[in-house]
Amino acid sequence: MRRIIGFAGFAAALAAAPVANAVPFGFDCITNNLAGDCAIGEAQLSVDVTDAGAGKALFTFSNSGPAASSITDVYLDGDALLSIALITNGAGVDFSAGASPPNLPGGNPIGFSADFALDSNAPNVPLKGVNPGETLQVLMNLVAGTTFADVLANLGNGDLRVGIHVQAFASGGSESFVHQTPIPEPHAAILFLAGTGLAAYSIRRRR
Repeated sequence: MRRIIGFAGFAAALAAAPVANAVPFGFDCITNNLAGDCAIGEAQLSVDVTDAGAGKALFTFSNSGPAASSITDVYLDGDALLSIALITNGAGVDFSAGASPPNLPGGNPIGFSADFALDSNAPNVPLKGVNPGETLQVLMNLVAGTTFADVLANLGNGDLRVGIHVQAFASGGSESFVHQTPIPEPHAAILFLAGTGLAAYSIRRRR
C-alpha cells in the first residue's frame, strides 16, 4: 500500500507542476549525401518552439557544435497559421527573409513545398549562418483564432514542417534536414504512464 500511495503522490505532483513553454525538436536528415554529415546534423542541430505570448510563437534554431556545420537556410512548409514578425540574429549570424533556392534542397521527393524561407546573407553565406555555438530566432505571428497549441499540433502531425539546409561540414558537403515528429514530450509520456498505472490499480481495487 505504501508503494501505491507514493506512486499516486508522484503522479499528482507531476500533474500540478507547470509545463515548460519551450518544446524542443531535433532534425532528421533527408538528403543523405554523406552519412557522417547527416549524423553530425542530427546530433547537434535543433529548434525550440516557445509560446511567446501576445499571439506569437518563437522559433529558436541552435547549433550546439562542436563539429563544423552551418545552418544557411530555414524553410517552413505549411505556414497557414503563421507569419514572420521579427528575425533576431545571434552574434555572428545574419539572416533575412527569402532564400535561394526558394525550396528546401532535396525536399521535392518528400513533398516539401516551402511557404516562406530565410537565408544567411552574402558574401560569405556559411560564415553568416548558424555555426557551432550560435543561434537564430524567428518570432512568428499567429493568425487570428490560432493558438500555440494549434502550432504544436501541426508540428506534431506534419501539417507544419520546418526544414533547414546545412553547409560547411568539414567534408565540404551539405545536407538538408526536416524536424522530427511526433513532438517530443517526455512530461506527457510520464503523465500518461502514471495515469494508466493508477487506472490499473483502480480496476484491481474494484475487482
